[in-house]
Amino acid sequence: MNKLTLALITSAFLSTPAFADDASPAKPTIVLAHGAFADGSSWDKVVPLLQAKGYDVVAVHQPLTSLADDAAATRRVIRAQTGDVILVGHSYGGVVITEAGTEEKVKALVYVAAFAPDADESINDLGKGAPPPPWLPTVGFDEAGFGFIPLDTVTKYFAQDLPGKEQKVLTAKQGWTAGKALADKVKTPAWKSKPVWYVRAAKDRFIDPGAQALMAKRMAAKVTTVDGSHVVMLSKPAQVAAVILEAATATTRTAKR
Repeated sequence: MNKLTLALITSAFLSTPAFADDASPAKPTIVLAHGAFADGSSWDKVVPLLQAKGYDVVAVHQPLTSLADDAAATRRVIRAQTGDVILVGHSYGGVVITEAGTEEKVKALVYVAAFAPDADESINDLGKGAPPPPWLPTVGFDEAGFGFIPLDTVTKYFAQDLPGKEQKVLTAKQGWTAGKALADKVKTPAWKSKPVWYVRAAKDRFIDPGAQALMAKRMAAKVTTVDGSHVVMLSKPAQVAAVILEAATATTRTAKR
């Protein structure tokens, strides 16, 4: 092998993109945690928007049996990913990501019309001192303590800005939820150590928009207000996806530095 051939091979090897200094970091995987009275299909309108931007996406199906069980199901998904994770939670899913988001792979949290408890705090604790929400008495519980919400509650309080056909499907597909999950307390809140984004639903009748603003402020979250109901990821999916993509992009940019 002459010197010219060796120089050409060396030059080609060193200029390969895998060895380039400005190589872009891998995009994080986006993991989505649903809320109570729901399942992973809550994210059906958001997932394709994220995938269209080149992101891998996983929607967790939590058992809704307890915070410990739901956080464990979410951690399994997080740990199965090969790289960084953006963790997103809707409603009660905000409690789940607060508990499970301490995993090292999680680089940012996105709360979507979600509860965000502090340490030793539950959803029930967050509501202390305030009048009970009007939907609460409508929840039906079976003998085992699992609750469900009827169609009338879905249409009035949960998803009032969805078409009637979608409201019926949402009601039919809901996950029955253990009442004790609402009383389970967070141990170590992930939002104290991770960057946070918050989608505030301005027309939410399930979690008061004012309470959402207070929780977001406590977390020092970057807030985007969307003119939608509690299920804003179904009624305004493009706007919710945009916030998730903002968090993913910011995290990727930070990793590159």
